[in-house]
Amino acid sequence: MSKWNYLDYEKRQEFLSYLRKESIDLPDYEVVEVPQPKLYKEFFPWDKPPLTVFDGVLLPIKIPDKIWITDTTFRDGQQAREPYTVKQIVDLYTLLHELGGSKGKVLQSEFFLYSKKDREAVEACRNLGYEYPIIAGWMRPTYEDLRLVKESGVEECGMVTPVSDYHIFYKFQGLGRQKVISKYLEVAEETFKLGIVPRVHLEDSTRADIFGVVVPFIKKLMKLSRKYGLPAKVRVCDTLGIGLPWDSSALPRSVPKLIWVINNLCDVPSDCLEFHGHNDFHMGVANSVSAWLYGASLVNCTLLGIGERAGNVPLEAMVFMYATIKGDLDGMDTKVITKIAQYYEEEVGYSIPSYYPIVGENFNITWAGIHADGLLKNIEMYLPFDTEKLLDRSPSVAVSEYSGLAGVVFWINHYFRLTGENKVTKSTPGVSEIHREIQAKYDEGRLTRIGNDEMLMLVKKYMPWLLEKLNNKIRLNQKIK
Repeated sequence: MSKWNYLDYEKRQEFLSYLRKESIDLPDYEVVEVPQPKLYKEFFPWDKPPLTVFDGVLLPIKIPDKIWITDTTFRDGQQAREPYTVKQIVDLYTLLHELGGSKGKVLQSEFFLYSKKDREAVEACRNLGYEYPIIAGWMRPTYEDLRLVKESGVEECGMVTPVSDYHIFYKFQGLGRQKVISKYLEVAEETFKLGIVPRVHLEDSTRADIFGVVVPFIKKLMKLSRKYGLPAKVRVCDTLGIGLPWDSSALPRSVPKLIWVINNLCDVPSDCLEFHGHNDFHMGVANSVSAWLYGASLVNCTLLGIGERAGNVPLEAMVFMYATIKGDLDGMDTKVITKIAQYYEEEVGYSIPSYYPIVGENFNITWAGIHADGLLKNIEMYLPFDTEKLLDRSPSVAVSEYSGLAGVVFWINHYFRLTGENKVTKSTPGVSEIHREIQAKYDEGRLTRIGNDEMLMLVKKYMPWLLEKLNNKIRLNQKIK
């Protein structure tokens, strides 16, 4: 048996053994103290990229009846860029409200509470009077932070609770697992006493001892929840973006298994279970979708995915993933996504890469002539949906060395909004001449694409009759009016 086959078998037996034990006596687990940190070097050898192990245990898909998107743009999203101004926070919060619609599909937005500016932003957003997104706070598991939460007046607050031995042994040196988890529970209980719903953030879940730390912790948290008659919420945090979206992969990296264990073995209801992912290995969206598929009602995101290191899960992506799962946008206004992108470019000064999904300049623009030819024949050929209807962005062609005649034709029809019999074709007089002059520019060494102003000059040069026809139509319409 090879090393990796043995690991697959070992992880399978470990998972099944735990399930058997759970099904027999439903014990009230205690945190398992260990003399040395459990660092899962079989997954994380340090001198290599993280390794994937499959235990072969498959889980049933269990999509909650209701799923939502939550936002942490003003918390995690501010940990990777210059802080937003109060005005920018209010403006973006308003756009989140418009995007989420009347059903509050963007359910919640998370705020820092530390600085005077943070608290001013919370108050300014609260004064808008919107029901959604619900304003929530964030804190460390300290009484000083809890005081700020109480003073802020929020009804729910996230509390960071690192659960991997990387954090427990090296961040809280000398305390050990039991003392660290006891401290979390102590502050969580005080939060309950204040009538505030605690949401524990299981930081670094995907490197944690799930059976030895996470399960005992969450079972005790749920016990406190029952005691005080308030819900306890759990956020599974893939802090380093190393989670995997496959149910057959092994814990602790398997997001489906993490969600399934907390939902089914720790009795955390789906509407209290949330996933927070990072995008270090381009898996943020896939992991978030898998969290929805296997029992979590909530996935946590930031606008444009702006966040720590390689970023968070892009909120705009999960809007469309929501629709792919539920078959409906449930009142979300996707045109607001374009407004958000424009706001970042014009008001925040954030440059969105042209190739960025959904909101990047090139999302619904094609450069290749063969693609432009396809769009001429059927607009759906190289577009996933009607970008004009859903994003308020018309499809277009970037005229370049590779656009061909089809690119020129598509640009003219698109720019002048020509329809029906008025559309030009490859055989329309002047089109070939425009294409030849464009090709000559590139033969002479040009590298940049042909801009709209240049294309207008070429149309004026080779197709003056078209401009005259359009001007006549405009004059006629004005006369009729």
